[in-house]
Amino acid sequence: MDLEGFAKRKLREGEKEERIIAEMCRRIMEIKRNRIIKEDAEAISKAILEEAKRTIDLKVKGKDELGILTEIKSGVRMGELGVGSRGSGDFYAHEKIGEVIGATSAVVDSSSLSDSGVVRFPDSGKSKGAGEGEGKGKEKFVVVTVDGMHSRLSDFPFLAGFHVARAALRDVYVMGAIPVALFSDIHVADDGDVAKIFDHVAGISAVSDVADVPLVTGSTLRIGGDVVIGERMTGCVGAVGVAEAVVSREEATEGDVILMTEGAGGGTISTAALYYGEPEVVKETLNINFLRACNALIEEDMVRRVHVMTDVTNGGIRGDANEIAKVAAVKLVFYEDRIRILVNEKVLGMLERHGIDYLGVSLDALLVICPKAIAEDVKKVVRSEGVRIEEVGRVESGRGAEIVVDGEKRDFVPKFRESAYTPVKKVVGESVSAGDNFEEMKRKVDKAVEEAIYKRDRVKEMLG
Repeated sequence: MDLEGFAKRKLREGEKEERIIAEMCRRIMEIKRNRIIKEDAEAISKAILEEAKRTIDLKVKGKDELGILTEIKSGVRMGELGVGSRGSGDFYAHEKIGEVIGATSAVVDSSSLSDSGVVRFPDSGKSKGAGEGEGKGKEKFVVVTVDGMHSRLSDFPFLAGFHVARAALRDVYVMGAIPVALFSDIHVADDGDVAKIFDHVAGISAVSDVADVPLVTGSTLRIGGDVVIGERMTGCVGAVGVAEAVVSREEATEGDVILMTEGAGGGTISTAALYYGEPEVVKETLNINFLRACNALIEEDMVRRVHVMTDVTNGGIRGDANEIAKVAAVKLVFYEDRIRILVNEKVLGMLERHGIDYLGVSLDALLVICPKAIAEDVKKVVRSEGVRIEEVGRVESGRGAEIVVDGEKRDFVPKFRESAYTPVKKVVGESVSAGDNFEEMKRKVDKAVEEAIYKRDRVKEMLG
């Protein structure tokens, strides 16, 4: 529970201070039980209230000329917009993050909608740039990514660590880079068991050791310090890679074919299995097939010949297809029956038993988009690692994505949120909540983005 947030909300509502203190004290006693006496709980509650009053006063007194102490408000909640839910609302928010960052000197930045960024190695010479045949191989590139652990795996720290580490390595590999280092950040709330840290790191380390990529550094903190109580855990793992040729989503070209490897999912599928009472399915997700396939393609220098490599994660194939189509200005066409046979049989069975659309969840499969002339070479390399791969679609002129189901072409677009893969998500739903207007929310978000950019620019002016 966020005690500071609770205190500020009640202050804004005009609640009497004595009642705020009493309620906070009760909540603290409820969670900490015999680990704290009532007098100490009251003292903490009073101190939190005092801090809350002072920080609210900062906004009232108007002493913030640059606006750096004044929080920008859009009036749109994270859950309302679906941020983090890997659907159209989430994708919109990420586009806006790119606008706040603005143009950069990076080879690949957030504007590409990729999960990794790419910069030239400091002592590299100039060339035509990533993606142009003549320039490939003449420079060195540094690829950087960071992935957050699955929020619902807080009670399963090892799994959380395993899957987020594997996700970070995937994001580096699909840019055509060889990963050279991992780093982590772990936050556990005040009442969480310290062992969560070690359990989580063990999960990261398992992937690190098998993939032969060292975990070199990290950070460990409490969520909210003293003002958040509970046992929740969150964190992330980042990866750094080095490449001689960069593969980015913009290179998908009309006439290309789309290949896909087998997929058994990762954190999302593990979460679905756990919260639907089918924990035996979790074991299916514990593999490094994706990493082995990518490593083989890089070792065989195939990254200079393919156009796109990406992982089927953000909102499933629905989400990835539309992101690629958008940045490459092409149309992607998929065949549902070809995709289905590449989904792990036990995973697919579980998803279908619980009415979960497998096309809208993270399958952790590898998509390769390449010229038809080299498709068989790509398949041969991947299959040499014992990983299944088949052709599942093609690239055409046009915009967006389509999927062929039983011979019929259908629009293939992401939903507002990814497929509902837990009982709670089923209740929340996959569409905009009743009473919410997506277009109106976007207008409010746009205004907040403008304010953020204005604030940034004023501070830049001050810094000279």
